[in-house]
Amino acid sequence: MKYYSLNRNSEQASFSEAVIRGLAPDKGLYFPESVTPLPASFIKELENLGDHEIAFNAIRQFTGGEIPESDLREIVEGTLSFDFPLVPVEDDIYALELFHGPTMAFKDVGARFMARCLGYFNRNRKNDSKVTVLVATSGDTGGAVASGFLGVEGVEVVILYPSGKVSDIQERQLTTLGQNITALEVNGTFDDCQDMVKTAFLDEGLSAKQLTSANSINVARWLPQMFYFFFAYKQLKNKDKDVVFAVPSGNFGNICAGIMAGKLGLPVHHFVAATNINDTVPQYLHSGVYEPKPSKQTISNAMDVGNPSNFIRIQQLFDNDLKKLKSHFSSYSYTDRETREAMKNIHKSSGYIADPHGAVGYLGLKEYLKDKPGKTGIFLETAHPVKFLDIVEDTLGTGIAIPEQIQAVMDKEKVKHRIATYEDLKQFLLDR
Repeated sequence: MKYYSLNRNSEQASFSEAVIRGLAPDKGLYFPESVTPLPASFIKELENLGDHEIAFNAIRQFTGGEIPESDLREIVEGTLSFDFPLVPVEDDIYALELFHGPTMAFKDVGARFMARCLGYFNRNRKNDSKVTVLVATSGDTGGAVASGFLGVEGVEVVILYPSGKVSDIQERQLTTLGQNITALEVNGTFDDCQDMVKTAFLDEGLSAKQLTSANSINVARWLPQMFYFFFAYKQLKNKDKDVVFAVPSGNFGNICAGIMAGKLGLPVHHFVAATNINDTVPQYLHSGVYEPKPSKQTISNAMDVGNPSNFIRIQQLFDNDLKKLKSHFSSYSYTDRETREAMKNIHKSSGYIADPHGAVGYLGLKEYLKDKPGKTGIFLETAHPVKFLDIVEDTLGTGIAIPEQIQAVMDKEKVKHRIATYEDLKQFLLDR
């Protein structure tokens, strides 16, 4: 398997080269040169297969034979050490809970898989030759990457996050671990953090630092997110109805991975990307004009992205054909007020506690299904509601028990460095 840049001005790369580089030299995102659907017999037998076997078969072609089968199976097993339950919320409406991992967010899967791949590729590096993983976070990515890469030999992790725009628990998860994890608090938005990271990758003055990304622009972070779409379909009892997935979307890596699962043969009728007021993609589907804009702060902060990096991959998956895209993909946006009302309605009708992101996904699913009866809908619950404790308790008027994973960081001291400009970041990296 080779990967090419979507800017189409760089040489092709192997899987290991794409993982280590993160971004192609021409600033483009890497994309697999081909996608081979899985055998129909494999899809038919999903409910009889274990999660590890499903994931191994889904990811194997994308690693290009660079990781021996036994090692790849070990990486998959180390990545997937927790459950992904499908929980009924209404008739034919389910929540897919992706928050049962160590940092209680869906990004645990991609971060753990990438960390293990990078550790495998670094196994023969000299001790003084370290890779620096540089990552921007709007909320959950930072904690997942910090946990996934903690203690990985030969890897230093630097996480940029926007000051005052992540929850207290999210901030604790990325600022309290120490060891090879460093947090930089940026005076700006997530888009500012992401722009700094992209600029650093292309700065020749930092070439000696061996920078790579652990954002979903990295193929090893993006592709493993396919797994839980397969796991959700496996758990459905009635597979005779068309299945619709609704994904709360910020940088659009998660839903892009779901679409890739569909390309592998998973029978998905439609995908819905639900956003908050950062509505670049919903507006594009309406107007046909793609116009990135500065991000705006909301209560669903992990989706506060004005220029989603992975949307170009989604366009590629649909051959850059807007008509074809719209036949399989919809996108809607919602305000904080609508999000809170959805949280209340879900709790009142079913007792289920949705976090703000899951509530946005639920809204998008309901909007798509309102005139399309006879379908099964699944919305992704991407983070445990405790990570947005103040918002959930204020909205629902109910308390939430603090899970063990979260309790472990509550009493630790936050350690962070403050920066404001790209030059601040560059100097910080050069001084390390």
